[in-house]
Amino acid sequence: EIGFGRAHHRVMFFVNRRPGLTVAELLEILKITKQSLARVLKQLIIGGYIRQSEGTHDRRKRLLYPTEKGREKILRLSQPQSLLIERSLSELSEQERQAVATFLSKMAAGKPAT
Repeated sequence: EIGFGRAHHRVMFFVNRRPGLTVAELLEILKITKQSLARVLKQLIIGGYIRQSEGTHDRRKRLLYPTEKGREKILRLSQPQSLLIERSLSELSEQERQAVATFLSKMAAGKPAT
């Protein structure tokens, strides 16, 4: 629709999820090079989806924030997946939902599910 690919969506997702995220933190999350991020980030900033500002304590840090336009776009992009997850979970028993929640919590924390 707007010529953005998976990399753009991933950047918008994480910046929307953690406003004030530094470029260094984003690089660590995405496991990509600074050069790869620079192109994508530039397009998102020029397009008005993300804004960048200096750190308050360290002006060398670049903090990333979603704009209103960026928040609206990522919500629209995530909606079909969110609805699918919601429908799938609604068909599970309480015990099964708890197992899924435990699994996802451990995945998010970087711990193996036991």
